Amino acid sequence: MNLLKTLATVSGMTLLSRILGFVRDFVIARAFGAGVATDAFFVAFRLPNLLRRLFAEGAFSQAFVPILAEYKNRRGDNETHRLVNHVATLLFLALLVVSLLGIALTPFLIYATAPGFAADAGKFALTVELTRITFPYILFMSLVALSAGVLNTWSRFALPAFTPVLLNLSFIAMALLAAPWFDPPVLALAWAVFLGGVLQLAIQLPALAKIGMLPHFSFSLKDPAVRRILKLMAPAVLGVSVSQISLLINTVFASFLPSGSVSWLYYADRMMEFPAGLLGAALGTILLPSLAKFHADEKPAEFSSLLDWGLRITLILTLPAALALALLAVPLVATLFQHGAFLAADVLQTRSALVAYSIGLSGLILVKVLAPGFYARQNIRTPVKIALLTLAATQLMNLAFIGWLKHAGLALSIGLASCLNALLLYRGLRRNGTYTPQPGWRVFLGKIALALAALGTVLWFGTGTDATWLHMDSLQRVFWLAALVAGGGVVYLGTLALLGFRLADFRQRGA
Repeated sequence: MNLLKTLATVSGMTLLSRILGFVRDFVIARAFGAGVATDAFFVAFRLPNLLRRLFAEGAFSQAFVPILAEYKNRRGDNETHRLVNHVATLLFLALLVVSLLGIALTPFLIYATAPGFAADAGKFALTVELTRITFPYILFMSLVALSAGVLNTWSRFALPAFTPVLLNLSFIAMALLAAPWFDPPVLALAWAVFLGGVLQLAIQLPALAKIGMLPHFSFSLKDPAVRRILKLMAPAVLGVSVSQISLLINTVFASFLPSGSVSWLYYADRMMEFPAGLLGAALGTILLPSLAKFHADEKPAEFSSLLDWGLRITLILTLPAALALALLAVPLVATLFQHGAFLAADVLQTRSALVAYSIGLSGLILVKVLAPGFYARQNIRTPVKIALLTLAATQLMNLAFIGWLKHAGLALSIGLASCLNALLLYRGLRRNGTYTPQPGWRVFLGKIALALAALGTVLWFGTGTDATWLHMDSLQRVFWLAALVAGGGVVYLGTLALLGFRLADFRQRGA
């Protein structure tokens, strides 16, 4: 399997999803702006979305995929299908209970996650109503995560990467067509989440049937593999989801800040998630099955080489993305969101958060590469210790920054904590001998630094003033921003080419 080609395929599908995600955010920003209704919805959506990332895409996937790969490679299809049946049944029953409890206990959850909303009875009641509609999303998406784990282990990467497109289409359709039929209109967004979860699960089922892994109801707690997965899942919740826990705690802090703060952080986070999802999620998806197989086959050299490839790909792509996000913050936010109810003041407030987030972009994606190096070897303890340390550091930074940087201080804490997390994971892999850098890293980093300097020069002098972007019409913004992005990309890649980089240098075979 050519991992560079697979990465391009998964990233291409993710790109489609991200583009539609920006269309969705444009539609939401134009229709609802940044205020009480959007603050309520983003808090309501964040809670089930957080649980999805914690338990489904985070802890569950990291615990399930290595054991599934082991069964597939060593035990045959029948035992592997039996494992899928047992895990799917237990996951469904557990998340059904969680969803029902979440709906019943929603007021208490909102008190805990957005206590500042309690001062406004109407805002609090709206948030509770929206959360109850969106909460079953975790049930659907946990089953989607299981399906994606199975399909990725069978090297069927394209469909799981395409699946998030359906959520964005659901948002766009409900916001444009259904919102006027709801009172208040923001309820349409909550039902879009519910519908999107159903659609994402439905599209996976035929693909599972095609490879003979469609789950059937079969409850068993005696399956030793199920017990191993449960044992790995508990600590993995923290090990792979520190940034999500930090985002939730940031919502608590932001709920005490002026109205709009939650929304400004949301839109900035969405901007950062574009490169993070395009590369980070794609790399994590394709690396884990291959790393797990190399570990099962006792091939430490190939294991280390694959990690090295992942680190180089990450740095060569994320460092320019982080620089561009910081230098083009106002052009990007103004072009995408400054329409309708989203005003120039909202652009500037979102810009502050985006610049702060950009500092941690590379760290955030490096975690997606480094963490599988532990989980593929079923080493949970080390990432958990690092996660706890990082989480504590994040909250200390929140307290230090929020007083003078407001919502941007919360974003800066997330960014710096991501870099700390990546650094500690890297040190752990080096110290236990799992990863040994390949030759040429100093020259590699020096060439990237020169290309970044060229990129920064072009963007700095080509961007102009903030005021120009805030008063420009939409079409002018689109053309100017497109020219900046294209010109910056040509300069960066051209500089790398002049320095000797070639696409063939980054080809890598997976397991």
